[in-house]
Amino acid sequence: IANDMLLDNQHWHAALAGVASEEMDQVMLLEERTDAPYLLLFDPLDGSSNINVNTSIGTIFSVLKSAGPELNEQSFLQPGHQQVAAGYAIYGPQTMLVFSLGQGVHGFTLDPYNGLWVLTHEQLTIPVETSEFAINMSNMRHWHPPIHAYIQDCLAGATGPLKKDYNMRWIASMVADVHRVLMRGGVFMYPRDQRPDVRAGKLRLLYEANPMSFLVTQAGGLAIDDPTPILELSPKSLHQRVGVILGSANEIRRIASYF
Repeated sequence: IANDMLLDNQHWHAALAGVASEEMDQVMLLEERTDAPYLLLFDPLDGSSNINVNTSIGTIFSVLKSAGPELNEQSFLQPGHQQVAAGYAIYGPQTMLVFSLGQGVHGFTLDPYNGLWVLTHEQLTIPVETSEFAINMSNMRHWHPPIHAYIQDCLAGATGPLKKDYNMRWIASMVADVHRVLMRGGVFMYPRDQRPDVRAGKLRLLYEANPMSFLVTQAGGLAIDDPTPILELSPKSLHQRVGVILGSANEIRRIASYF
């Protein structure tokens, strides 16, 4: 339903030559607008498994430059550093739109009384230090040794090698977890692990990892797939999956050192 609602919003189609969605097997080329300047990619409803328990969910989007009139699926396979814009809408206690045009990250809150988006968070900056991480601990038995070692050191607290006590958070909605990181710092982790269906990663590179990594780096954080910067990855397929570790810069550097 969310996917259809986004596709039905014809008023923004004029700027688009094509659209790709996590919910569609193939790209949708807007034949009458092949000379339009942009391509849009989106996850129409991230965290949808949380709907029935009334937990924050959202819509993630990424905007790329169009390569010209000869468009095909390959046109969408651009590395994340080539994004011209990215962002998300989060549907929670407040409805917010958080996005970047490549010059910082800004947050707008929806005023439900007049339907206007009000600039409430200008130039969001992620603290470089943190003592908070978000990961699904139930997957611990599947993790690769570097991730397992880092989390064990976090759990050891002030008496362990990291010499500080950590808090853990996990909402199971990427939009909600990354929004918390942007608002107050922290680390979000959905790493590759040893399960056959997660060896390449779980989250989609084009619809989730790239736009969220763009936002986080624009806000002063870092984003990696194991030790590789996510925005440097060259997409191989439309629905490619990757591991995602992003958040406060110094903590991401610390995690990378475990590899």
